[in-house]
Parts: sequence; structure tokens; C-alpha cells
Amino acid sequence: MGVESAGPPLIVVLDGFTVNPGDNPWDELASLGTLIVHDRTQAGDVVLRSSGAQILITNKTPIDAETMAQLPELRFISVLATGFNVVDVRAARARGIAVSNVPEYSTNAVAQHTFALLLELCHQVGLHHTAVTAGEWIRSSDFCFWRRPPVELAGLTMGIVGFGRIGKRVGEIANAFGMNVIVAGNARHRPAGSQPSPPVSIRQLFSGADVVTLHCPLTDKNAGFVNADLLACMKSSAFFINTARGGLVDEQALAAALDSGHLAGAAVDVVSVEPMRAENPLLGARNCVITPHMAWGSVGARRRLLQQTVRNVEAFLTGRPINVVN
Repeated sequence: MGVESAGPPLIVVLDGFTVNPGDNPWDELASLGTLIVHDRTQAGDVVLRSSGAQILITNKTPIDAETMAQLPELRFISVLATGFNVVDVRAARARGIAVSNVPEYSTNAVAQHTFALLLELCHQVGLHHTAVTAGEWIRSSDFCFWRRPPVELAGLTMGIVGFGRIGKRVGEIANAFGMNVIVAGNARHRPAGSQPSPPVSIRQLFSGADVVTLHCPLTDKNAGFVNADLLACMKSSAFFINTARGGLVDEQALAAALDSGHLAGAAVDVVSVEPMRAENPLLGARNCVITPHMAWGSVGARRRLLQQTVRNVEAFLTGRPINVVN
């Protein structure tokens, strides 16, 4: 396997802006062939922009079977992410096109963002900053005030759905805050300092946890699994966090649970359709914190992502592809 060509391979990046908005140069990748980088590519432009390329690099731009059929020179697709559902991997395999991803680059960044969201729910820092700058502390009769009492994490139970690298790191941080950790699904790797316990069912996790956080991939089997029925079994004092994939959640059901007061709060970094649509029900939901899919985006994480993508391309060019998902 590899590219057999008289000249350097043509490498096309379809949507490079979020990985490199100016602080993460493409130089190392450019040294491997003739590189063309597009900030963004609309679906109707994929074939034209990819024509003649042996190597395609995509983050969120879909590459389906019909597209591949029109690109006879294509031999390798490298996904600028861990999730690779934007590529029809079965069609790629049938055409002899290898597909690679980047299994690990944002573990610490996403885990840190998860706790940024949780701490915002617990302390409402933004709300209180706004109140202070509006003069409420100046006018206060007391030395302190709060709109909502802060919530202590020590002694609470965190339920983690998906216990891969990110879920494990979240569990370790939760232990450092003095939280108890329960896990649904495969829990072969335990958070540091935690006591071994068997995994629980999804329903047991949602009903028993004070904080539920998602760190699982989106598949055909689990799409929308966080539904009204599952949310109904959560404690009214509980928080829900999603930094995984928006499609895991029935957003209308989550908004309804928040607006009814059944849930104390939610924080999401991902939604079902991105960029977010104006009609998304979470936009107006009670006590819902939303960030724009930024958990993965630290400079350090994006540089690791690009460095591993370079390794993926190098390995393919030498005939020994790595991180192959098909």
C-alpha cells in the first residue's frame, strides 16, 4: 500500500480552518507532497476540489461512496479527529482506500472543559460576575451575596457514560474533587484512587448520579439514547453534561426536563446540528450552559492532532499505514 507516482502526492485538506486558524502551521504536512488547504468546503465542491488527489484530509466534511467513485486517484483519507463517521468507511474499504483517524489528542483538553462546564453549573461564575458589574455588590447590605448557593462536589457521585481515555481522565479529576465515580459499560480501567466496583446499567447510572457526563462515541445504536424516559429517572438536583456528540441526546426532552425544574442544570459543548440552529430548544432552556464545540480546541490539542495526522500520512506513504479504522 502507498502512493505510486512519478511526482509528489497531491494532498488536499478540505476543512482546515478550525485546526489551524493561524496558530498551527501546515509546514510539516506540506513537506510530504503538494499541499492544498481549504478553510472550508461545501458538499457540492468536494469532488472538484479533490480531483487528482491521492490523499484527502477532512475534519467534518463528509466523504461518501458517491464522492469516492468520482475520485479514481484517491488512495488515503486521514480524518482530523477521533470520530470518523464523516467517512463511509465501508465504501472506502471496498475501493481499497485506507482511512485513518487520530485516536488520542484532546484527552486533557476535553476533560478540563468538562469540569469548566460543571464548575460553572456549581458556582454560576458568569451570572455573579454580571451581577457585580451591574452594581449589586455595591448596593448590598451584606459583605456577600449569591443568586444561587454554590454546590460542593465532594461527596457527590459522578456517573460517566463511556470510559475510554477521556472518561478515565474525567474520573481521575472527579476523584481529586472528592467525588464518587460510577461507570456505565466497559470499566476495565479505573480512575486513580477509586475503589473497584462493577459497572452499572445506564438506568442505574442516571438514577444514582448527581452529575452525569457523556464521553461515548455516537453510533446508530445509541443515537438519542438520552431521552425523556431516561432523564425522568434523574435526581431533581442533578446536573447533565455532554462534551461527546450532540446526537446522543434528545434535545427537546432535555430542554423540557430543565424548564420543568426536574433537572437542576445542564451544560453542553455539542448539539445535534452544528453550527447550532436558531430553533434549537436548548437555546432558551432554563439553567443550560452552552459552549460552541470548543472543548477540543486548545492550541496544544490541535498541534498534537496535526502532528499525528502528519504521522498518519507518512506511514501511508511508506506502505505501513497506522490508525486505520477500515
